[in-house]
Amino acid sequence: MLLHSIETVQWAVFGFSAILIGMTKAGLNGASMFAIPAMAAIFGAQQSVGIILPMLITADIVAVVHYREHADWKIVGQLLPWTILGVVIGVVVGDAIDAGSFRALLAVVVLTCLAIMVYRELFHRDIVLPNRWWISAILGVVSGFATMVGNAAGPIMALYLFSMGLTKNQLIGTGAWFFFVVNLLKVPFHVLVWGTITGSTLLVNAIAIPVIVAGVFLGLIVVRRIPERPYRAFIIVTTAIVSIRLFL
Repeated sequence: MLLHSIETVQWAVFGFSAILIGMTKAGLNGASMFAIPAMAAIFGAQQSVGIILPMLITADIVAVVHYREHADWKIVGQLLPWTILGVVIGVVVGDAIDAGSFRALLAVVVLTCLAIMVYRELFHRDIVLPNRWWISAILGVVSGFATMVGNAAGPIMALYLFSMGLTKNQLIGTGAWFFFVVNLLKVPFHVLVWGTITGSTLLVNAIAIPVIVAGVFLGLIVVRRIPERPYRAFIIVTTAIVSIRLFL
């Protein structure tokens, strides 16, 4: 029934969103944040979260294969327990939180991380976040909550990894493996608790697979052509745009 309810224009938006999701997983952080509200407009806020998740996992698989040698597992291990806690909190209170308040909270967190990032770039000062466990805890919980409620943790994680001085490939590879693991852990909650992943939604996802994969490879081509320094500037600019969009 879900397939029959989608109109031609909505299919076009859906396809473009699938490309953006694929490009995000290739390292063009922030692109999927523009796809999230578009998908919500087509399928509804909560159901769109369940539809987007398998699309993200599909793109994750391609990304982790390509960047399999660049993941920093120490960082992934630091964040995972706190992120899982955030996911559980999101499952429990996700239906109750006001959408506007959630977006505002997320925007404040992202902008704070962005300010740290800009300061680090402009003044070449090292801000060593990994040695401060409570920062890892806060960002991990917020990321877990954001990814469970709205698949919206990408900017937070990009800034966190960016602040550690990782290279472009390390940043993308670590983020790819981190979200692959977290997204897989979210699936049972969507199936058994929220009921947002069903046979109908998976059929829609299956149609999107070739487009998502094409988006990943398109993103890989673009990322490969961006030098290290401009890539860091790209992350700052796109994150700032996404943060402002969250307030609107």
